[in-house]
Amino acid sequence: MTLQKISHTDTKIVLKPLRTNLFHIVLSSFFLTLGSIQVSAQDLPGKKNPIPAVQQPDTTRITTDNPILTDTTSVANTPITDTIKPKKKQGLDAVTRRKAKDYEKIDQRKKELTLYNEAELYYKDIELKSGIIVMKYDTDEVFAGRIKDSLGNYTQYPYFKQGSSVVEADSIHFNTKTKKARVWNSRTDQGEFRVMGEITKKENDSVYFIKGAKFTTSKNMKDPEYYFYSNKIKFVPGKKVVVGPTNMVIANVPTPVGLPFAFFPMSDKAESGLIFPTYGDSNSQGYYLQNGGYYFALSDYYDLTVTGDYYTNGSYGLRFETNYAKRYNFSGNLNVRFENLITSERGLPDYTRAKNYNIQWSHNQDAKASPDSRFSASVNLGSSKYFRQSLNTVNVGASLVNTMNSSISYSKTFRSVPQVNLSLTATHSQNTNTEVINMTLPTLQASVDRIFLFAPADAPKKGFIKNINLQYNLRGENRIQTYDSLFFKPQMFRDAKSGLQHTIPLSTNFKVFKYFSVSASTNYQETWVMNTIRREFVNDSSIVRDVKGFDSFRTYNFSTSIGTTIYGTFNFGDDRKLQAIRHVMRPSLTYTYTPSFDQYWDTYQIDANGNYADYSRFTGGLYSPPGQEYSSNVGIAVNNTFEAKVRDDENETATEPKKVMLLNNLNFTTSYNMAADSLAWSPLRVTAGTNLFKEKMNINFGTTLDPYAINNSGQRIDTYNIDNGGSLFRLTSANITMNYSVASSDGKSGQGKDEDSQTARNGGRTDDLFGSATDLSDSRQSLFKDDEDTDKKEDKSEGGFYNAKLPWDLRLAYSLTYTNNNREKKISGSSLMVSGNLDITPRWKMGFSTGYDFVQKGVTFTQLRFERDLLSWRMDFNWVPFGDNTYWGFFIGIKSSVLSDIKYDKRQVPDQRVGN
Repeated sequence: MTLQKISHTDTKIVLKPLRTNLFHIVLSSFFLTLGSIQVSAQDLPGKKNPIPAVQQPDTTRITTDNPILTDTTSVANTPITDTIKPKKKQGLDAVTRRKAKDYEKIDQRKKELTLYNEAELYYKDIELKSGIIVMKYDTDEVFAGRIKDSLGNYTQYPYFKQGSSVVEADSIHFNTKTKKARVWNSRTDQGEFRVMGEITKKENDSVYFIKGAKFTTSKNMKDPEYYFYSNKIKFVPGKKVVVGPTNMVIANVPTPVGLPFAFFPMSDKAESGLIFPTYGDSNSQGYYLQNGGYYFALSDYYDLTVTGDYYTNGSYGLRFETNYAKRYNFSGNLNVRFENLITSERGLPDYTRAKNYNIQWSHNQDAKASPDSRFSASVNLGSSKYFRQSLNTVNVGASLVNTMNSSISYSKTFRSVPQVNLSLTATHSQNTNTEVINMTLPTLQASVDRIFLFAPADAPKKGFIKNINLQYNLRGENRIQTYDSLFFKPQMFRDAKSGLQHTIPLSTNFKVFKYFSVSASTNYQETWVMNTIRREFVNDSSIVRDVKGFDSFRTYNFSTSIGTTIYGTFNFGDDRKLQAIRHVMRPSLTYTYTPSFDQYWDTYQIDANGNYADYSRFTGGLYSPPGQEYSSNVGIAVNNTFEAKVRDDENETATEPKKVMLLNNLNFTTSYNMAADSLAWSPLRVTAGTNLFKEKMNINFGTTLDPYAINNSGQRIDTYNIDNGGSLFRLTSANITMNYSVASSDGKSGQGKDEDSQTARNGGRTDDLFGSATDLSDSRQSLFKDDEDTDKKEDKSEGGFYNAKLPWDLRLAYSLTYTNNNREKKISGSSLMVSGNLDITPRWKMGFSTGYDFVQKGVTFTQLRFERDLLSWRMDFNWVPFGDNTYWGFFIGIKSSVLSDIKYDKRQVPDQRVGN
């Protein structure tokens, strides 16, 4: 056999493109995905002495779409490099899912797939729904458009979703490879923005160019109540919108409001940025800029808002607010506010200046974070006049409340046997009228769980002996009383009083005669203090000296009680409306013995005449001094409840009568001191409470009845009132409170409570009985606390105006106090408070809060509220017509936080005077 040259080898191999039916089957099944081209070249095997030859490249060009080669020819020793370049792969590179209601059509010649009527196509992260979808798989292009229904109207508009981006349009042209697209009449949601464009060009996954664009925050994209129009927009989803010349259009009417260019940040995450101020003028401080500043998005766990005010007369204010949260651990917020307020001009007689501040801190720990320890904080402290003089807060509820309270606590439970509980608490109480501040820095409390001395831990505790148990409690305090002007000054800490109190109670309980429950206890208490007093007579007068140093006293007492429960039912017959009345009575008798601890009492000279009196060096200290006289006191209490069984006529299927509570409680309490030589009986206290009108009205009543008479000086004397020509008891005081809440729909009476409002944090009411607070830093908040979304409400009017169903709610509160301690027979307090809200239409609201004082004969605080929901906008008018807090304010602006600076806010704040 003649050996051939290697150069002739390629001419021996004949490549012929093969085409089989398998190509069509695979192409249809996998959405016409093209296969890859494989080409190989081999040499014939050589003999022992091969003739060397120069390697030559394979220049054969393969032009077939899908060749199938079977060639086993090979050449030994010298391989031939294959330089044939496969044709670039065409078609789809991922699994494609599709469906259509009418038909699917594949055109092999045009390499085109058509889906018609309710067509859907899913490819990678792309979801496309439309009336018709045409896909050219050789050019990687997809077309989607709407179709006409039987009436000739366009339906099934294209819906395109890629990742989290959604676009609705009239038609779409999209390339699956380059990710480029053209969209006609697109509509898409990006955060709070809704963007519409005549022609949209998608460059890639992150950049869109829109011609003839409208963007708005309105929920109605087809007919928005307002929008901004720009001929050119560059849109980066999730990041920003950059626009050219822009004009604002309201109700399809162009307005003079326009911008040469604008930049709108768009992000799902918090972004730092400027906070534009509100401008206006005040009566005493001149023109102002309020609530301007900067927002710092520091991290996903906390942020910081810094805002301030400036007034042309030199007044200014600064505020720092931060919110923080960590899921399943804790959350909270901190507000620090400072205002330097100036009235009039320096040198004028009415010139005044005041520096006020307020600190609020709220911290809540998730119960799952640590089951054995907990930290919480609720702080509200600062200048007593802050909420009354602040020019940035119109908060009637906060200004009417005259106390501010704070508490910071940490508690820890040790899972030992017995269990030990420990807590540290710092408290603060401030009266804004007297400016007196009481603080504990800190209060220490520790307790050891109950120990049963004569019973195993897992044994039942029955009987007198086995129920004997012992506890230990420790309470330590560092108490400070000061004034607003001395707050956190050295004198404040010099007046602090410290002490510890140890308490060891020993108690037991058991049953006697089967129906009587008996409890007995003795209590030992040891008190350590670091502050005492010493009285001295110097220069014809008695003086008191403070003594610093450790001192202590010990006390003990004994008490026992016996009680039972008595049930009584008065039946009237099953055929009557009122079938029965059930009376539950719980009488109890208590005896307490406290010995005299006169060893802790001394005498001192009162005057130069040699008169003496007793005093205890522990008087005025952290804890009450031990008693000088022993007492043997018997307490009597009777608690009653009354309940009725009434035939349920409203429920025809009911087989049992309905229970109705007549009296929640009717209590009688008094006591008798067997060791007293006179006035042994204490006054009888009677309290009662009930709910009426399906629990919409709450009534509470209380009165004090004294069995003893009084003399002409108004002092109690050891003579029974009935023996002095009077009745069995002398009425000394009485009070009644009534609260009534009703609404147009049952089960929804009254407004929802706002537990997080500034008024609630100041200890005020959570409803609007004393008016609704106005937050000038965020006027987008509604004056009406309504949990229902206004946009989801439906107009339930039926039969014209007179039959319209108008939601409303009404609250009434009445309080009456009667005093007769000295036969004055005087009504010392009588006032009625009323508040209500009415939905005139589903989007018009009005409300009011007012009242009348029948003793002072004057109208109490009155507020009128009006609000109009303008869909994407909100408009309100808030008016306090008379009184010390006269105020009015008008606001109209966009609800969305993205465009919150587009607003008009005009108000007249109260004329507030600041002190020196």
